[in-house]
Amino acid sequence: MSRAHYYVTTPIYYANAEPHIGHTYTTVLVDTLLRWHRARGAETWSVSGTDEHGEKMVEAAAKLGLPPAVFTERISALFQRTWAELGLSTSRFVRTTDPRHVANVQRALQHVYDQGWIEPREYEGLYCVGCERFMTERDLEGGLCRDHERAPEPRRETNYFFAMSREFGWLRQYIEEHPGFIRPERFRNEALAMLRDESGLGDLSISRPKSRLDWGVELPFDRDHVCYVWFDALLSYLTGAGWPDAPQFPARWANAEHLIGKDILKPHAIFWPIMLKALGLAPYQHLSVHGYWTLDERKVSKSLGNMVSPLAMQERYGFELFRYFLLREMSFGLDASFSEATLVERVNADLANNLGNLVSRTLNLIEKLCGGVIPEAGPAGAAEESVARDGEAAAASVEAAMAELRFHDALTSIIGYAGAVNRYIDGQAPWKAVKQPGGEAVVRTSLHFAAQHIRRIAELLAPFVPGLSTEILRRLGERGGRVVKGESLVPRLEAPAAD
Repeated sequence: MSRAHYYVTTPIYYANAEPHIGHTYTTVLVDTLLRWHRARGAETWSVSGTDEHGEKMVEAAAKLGLPPAVFTERISALFQRTWAELGLSTSRFVRTTDPRHVANVQRALQHVYDQGWIEPREYEGLYCVGCERFMTERDLEGGLCRDHERAPEPRRETNYFFAMSREFGWLRQYIEEHPGFIRPERFRNEALAMLRDESGLGDLSISRPKSRLDWGVELPFDRDHVCYVWFDALLSYLTGAGWPDAPQFPARWANAEHLIGKDILKPHAIFWPIMLKALGLAPYQHLSVHGYWTLDERKVSKSLGNMVSPLAMQERYGFELFRYFLLREMSFGLDASFSEATLVERVNADLANNLGNLVSRTLNLIEKLCGGVIPEAGPAGAAEESVARDGEAAAASVEAAMAELRFHDALTSIIGYAGAVNRYIDGQAPWKAVKQPGGEAVVRTSLHFAAQHIRRIAELLAPFVPGLSTEILRRLGERGGRVVKGESLVPRLEAPAAD
């Protein structure tokens, strides 16, 4: 029997500045999902990459006095080095300047053109360089782009248009008939609202004249135009999966899931499914959308200059603790606020005081009372049965939460399980039992079951904080072997100094 496939992508990140907390969060989610599905026997595949074409790249490169090719090469390399240093691997990293991807974009464009989906038109509108697209008044707030806080430019030019409006009815029906297609539900409803008010969408301009912008993939049917950056970037998900001819492509695409931030909902929920239909491909399985990380109530972004560097967080706290905070603090689909004070508070409460204390006290007691070897247990009593039920409930809660990408709820259940084992040890009090006649049975049984529950907690934590999980299992040692006490598992963090 063949194993199931699981294919998941991050967005193809804009290569115009270094990675920040928003990129890191999505990449950590993908890494966690890969570990989760791999542990359940799935054949996993993932794609990340850098989106290197478009006017935004030309603008960013010009500020540094560099050609776009040199600038994007540097930024793409920085993304790849950062993920490698943080232990966030990906099966395929796609640069949109890769020759194979460029060939795929031109193949797709020619196919869609030949099928009658593309035609030239003159267009006039407001263009946001940051978003790389024309905008309507409803996209603006106070005359400014909401995401980039800059005024769009009026432009008039002849472009090629992708006639996606012909399939708005099909897409609306598809989303309505497949409730899990876009999740959480609020973003499904937002996509449906866009499709019901078609005056805000229309057909999609998919080219830019070379007279204005020559940094992009040439249209195969008109060499005086380059491809619109979003049409180019979205096709990276196919390139990364092996389209058109890799033997594994059909199985991967049949199980594809995209993870994105909410600012790019429209391209992924509206443009992309219709592009796939025009190419004769089925839609992806899921579009899973998360909220913003905010700092001082503003979205963290490169263009606003309020980035939080993952490498800086690694140097200050260690990446495992930062990773835990990201997964635990944000409720998937909602915004979350970042501060170092909140990170310190969360890590100290969950990992140092609860889980870390549980591991340290249990191993110390095994060392002191059992010669450093996990003892054999006597018969389970009511207390053991109670904590076993807590463990079963936690494992079931984690399974249910992960099916809906509720990472924070999964971790809440695991940390709650650690708390239940701490209470079990308090109730059994082996340090007291050892002094009482016949108390050795209580000592052996309580420390045996405590160690086994800690092992189960470590196994549950493995997809979320793999380094911490591995360290807990190392300290527990082989079954029947000696434990390793070591230093404090998670030392308490110091609150950051006030400015």
